[in-house]
Formats: sequence, structure tokens, C-alpha cells
Amino acid sequence: MVPALILGLAGLAGCGGTTHTPTVSASRAAATIPRSSADHAEGFRSPRTHPTVALPARLRIPAIGVDTPLMRLGLDADGAIEPPSAWQKAGWYTGSARPGQAGPAVILGHVDSTSGPAVFYRLARLRPGDVVVVTRIDGTRGTFRVSGRQQVAKSQFPTDLVYGPTLEPSLRLVTCGGTFDRRSGHYRDNIIVSAVLA
Repeated sequence: MVPALILGLAGLAGCGGTTHTPTVSASRAAATIPRSSADHAEGFRSPRTHPTVALPARLRIPAIGVDTPLMRLGLDADGAIEPPSAWQKAGWYTGSARPGQAGPAVILGHVDSTSGPAVFYRLARLRPGDVVVVTRIDGTRGTFRVSGRQQVAKSQFPTDLVYGPTLEPSLRLVTCGGTFDRRSGHYRDNIIVSAVLA
């Protein structure tokens, strides 16, 4: 099953659309490894260690006035990423890296709502060098700096960019953007901001 990233709810405003991120089940992955290779790999332990960091609890982006607790987002029964249930809160997708660990930590938020701007309303205004701070449940912080921003059509969502593995800790902040399609009740594009650990 391929989980889908759903950033909003159907309605007059908000952030909606579907993108896909590929997954391979453990059983399927094992089936693709030749038996001889699997035998050699059994018991292997990497000499490299990766620090474990606590779960993220809060997100601050001073340049655009964001200060929000982070909800935990999983997958629904259809394999779609649950959208944040509150317009004014962002959510961390628990299937991605924890902020500060190697790999992309994916954080989602709505751009607006039926009653006005939402938590990521100004996300598209971020510029390279802007600071993004994630506070964890143990009180530690990860400070990131924006490295890039792009606007893409939802039909051309860059799955590899957002979910693909990286050697360094990074963030992907995602919301909706572009023009609003009143017939579907969704925006046509996604805004994706990338940030790296400072």
C-alpha cells in the first residue's frame, strides 16, 4: 500500500490534495534479497551509531510568527497521512525522522481555514537563513536554518525530495499554495520549505 499525504479537509478553504510516498513492506523487501546475500548479512552490526533524540513537541519560526505545539500524525485506515485536526497547530508525521536525527523530519500544517489564516499561512515568505526551532519533550532543542523553498503542483509532488533519506538531519515543512480551486475545495499547489540543522 502506498501512503498518501493529505494536507487538508474538503471544504470552502484550507489545504487539500494528495501526494504519494512509496513504501515497501518488510516481507517484500526480504523477498528481493538473494538467499546467499541474506546469509552474509545475518548478524551484521554497523560500526556507525546515530544519536537518538526525543520526540518533537513544539515548533517556532520567528520570521513568520509561528509558535505551535506539534501534533503527532500517523496514517488513517486508507494509508493516508492524517491532516492536523486543528487549523492553528502543525503536525509531525511519525513515519518520518525525528527532528535532529539523520533524515527528513516532515511537518505539515494548514494554510488557511473557513475562518481565516492557519498556522502555515506565511510559510511561503520564508527565505534561506531563516531560523526554525523544534523543542523536544525532554526540553532539548534543534535549531535549523531554511535552505530552500519551492512551489509545486500537487500532481507533480516531489516525493523523493520530501521523504527520501538524507545523511544529515533536515526538516521538510509542507502546506498548500497557489490558486484555490473552488470546484474541488483545494489548492492546486504545495509549498515545501527545506531546512538543515544549524
